[in-house]
Amino acid sequence: MKRDAFFDNAKFLLIFLVVFGHLIQPLKTDSAVINVLYHWIYLFHMPAFILLSGFFAKGSGSKGYIVKLSKKLLLPYMIFQLFYTIYYFFIGKGDWMAAPFYPHWSLWFLFSLFCWHLLLIVFSKLPMFKGLAAAVMLGIMVGYFDTIGHSFSLSRTFVFFPFFLLGYWLTKEQVMLAKTKLVKSASLIIMTAAVLVISIYPDFSTDWLLGSKSYAAMDASTSGGLSRLAVYASALVMTFSIFAWVPRTPGLWTEFGKRTLYVYLLHGFFIQYIRQEDWLFYNHPVDIIGFAAVSMAIVLVLSNKTMLTIWQPFIEGNASLLKEKLFSHRKQR
Repeated sequence: MKRDAFFDNAKFLLIFLVVFGHLIQPLKTDSAVINVLYHWIYLFHMPAFILLSGFFAKGSGSKGYIVKLSKKLLLPYMIFQLFYTIYYFFIGKGDWMAAPFYPHWSLWFLFSLFCWHLLLIVFSKLPMFKGLAAAVMLGIMVGYFDTIGHSFSLSRTFVFFPFFLLGYWLTKEQVMLAKTKLVKSASLIIMTAAVLVISIYPDFSTDWLLGSKSYAAMDASTSGGLSRLAVYASALVMTFSIFAWVPRTPGLWTEFGKRTLYVYLLHGFFIQYIRQEDWLFYNHPVDIIGFAAVSMAIVLVLSNKTMLTIWQPFIEGNASLLKEKLFSHRKQR
């Protein structure tokens, strides 16, 4: 599939929000402003990311793709599960020891992404609307089982799968409907309304947005299904509201949007150390600009060519950038 600047721009924005959200998370109990901002970001940033992942999964099902997928997703998952275990031990993080299939922090996404591709083998053969309805029902039903949780990333796999499947079925033309004047105008109302609702209900648990707990654990044993359905609808309209404002033309940030996996896997080394050392504090809304600057710096540092060269063997399973650099150095000599 030919690269389109819109999608790389969207991925850059979303990976920035991932880092920013993780950075400010410990401060959400210190400030009503941070709390609203955190909830607002988490309402859509992972559903949007997952939808885009599904959009680029249209080639799934080709011969040998499961083997390729294992190398692309499961191998980095196991490598970074080990790296984070060791890193957490050295920085003194209490929960440093984790079983191989109890994902450290953000690594759940890799494991779930592998599972979503496997689920496509079945769901891609169903008519679009029947498949989406079945995926939504699965996402709702898993919440009623206490035994389905963080282990093997099972809960999140089923809860977020509808967004992946929707992305798989969407065409580029359908995604670009978000760029119409009508959607742009409506998006401003929707995004503002989200801020107002979160402000009115600040105690709404972000557990609903993380998708890793049962309804019983969130004190909604009976009404949990309806609540999850409402979260689905809110996340979907927020996703396309954000897409409405993503530029379609290439910019300075577009190239960085091609390297989001590196940022996603590596930013935890920064964020977890900052949290462990308790470096962040909030005194004034202006501090948010500083947090955004720190988040952007992390994204840019982890997206540069040097970082890609160092980490490519662990993330992509090859060292083409390192070989290219060594060959270039020898040629210059």
